[in-house]
Amino acid sequence: MMRFVYEFEEGVKFSGGKFSGLLAPGMHFFFPAVQKIVKVDMRTKTIDIPKQEVMTLDNVPVKINAVVYFKVIDAKKAVLNVQDYIYAVAQYAQAALRDSVGASNLDSVLAKREYISSKVKEVVGSEIEPWGIEVSAIKMQDIELPGEMKPIMAKQAEAEREKRASIIRSEGELAAAGNLKKAADVLSKNSAAMHLRTLEALTESNGKGNKTIIPIPMELLSLLKNRK
Repeated sequence: MMRFVYEFEEGVKFSGGKFSGLLAPGMHFFFPAVQKIVKVDMRTKTIDIPKQEVMTLDNVPVKINAVVYFKVIDAKKAVLNVQDYIYAVAQYAQAALRDSVGASNLDSVLAKREYISSKVKEVVGSEIEPWGIEVSAIKMQDIELPGEMKPIMAKQAEAEREKRASIIRSEGELAAAGNLKKAADVLSKNSAAMHLRTLEALTESNGKGNKTIIPIPMELLSLLKNRK
């Protein structure tokens, strides 16, 4: 009997119930009475981890789902070492996600989902390695909070924004004060620069009101003062 193994597959051949070799893509002949070919898809696969409720470390119930990306890298192990590797990977990933989220507080779950996903990937990858399967990635998707937690989280986010805005304003005021101090130091050491700045200020004042201010050189004032 003839059977095709496609380019994205690898065949596992059994003769008399025993493993007898791997089959590359192409056309293969076998005897159905004593031989069997199991084809394994070597492409990357995805599994949806259904939404499940998990209690975080700080006792907040959240509902989380995720997606697992994996592929078979050793067809022999995937056939011989596990009965249904797709179902087994899904169960391991679901359990590892529940354990990882349960060991983290709510803030970490919301802010560090990539880190938690990497930890789940590490745990699942080490467990399924004997099956000849490699996990490419595990991505957490939706994190659903309890209804009563949403207003609290919104207020917390608003408080964080206000705090950040206050910090930015204070940093700007501090920088402005530093620049003013530097300018004052420079002007105090340079009388010509001081006079020039004074004239600029007087000119600006003349342009904003009805009064006219006539600048008098500092040297003349000093001379008049000494003649008294």
